[in-house]
Amino acid sequence: VQLQASGGGLVQPGGSLRLSCAASGSTFSISGMGWYRRTPGKQREMVAVITKRGMTDYADSVKGRFTISRDAAKNMMYLQMSSLTPEDTAVYYCNAWNDDLQPYWGQGTLVTVSS
Repeated sequence: VQLQASGGGLVQPGGSLRLSCAASGSTFSISGMGWYRRTPGKQREMVAVITKRGMTDYADSVKGRFTISRDAAKNMMYLQMSSLTPEDTAVYYCNAWNDDLQPYWGQGTLVTVSS
């Protein structure tokens, strides 16, 4: 499975941004997908995940502001981010896993929230 994230960029505080993740390869094996992020000096943290059945989970810091979605027919996953703050500045990574919990990672896309 190959994952390609896109959509990062510079946005002002309070603004919105949508990240996209395109999956290719053995996409039939994907069980769930998610977004993670990493800021300098910090460990990578889970932002949001979505299972094959559409169940979602979010980090407390993004609940009510971020929405994860998935279009399995198009092999796409999205992260709609709103009410962004400078604390959301990070490299965001696309993730997927199969039924054996084998993880797959895409390259990161940088989100910078700054005025």
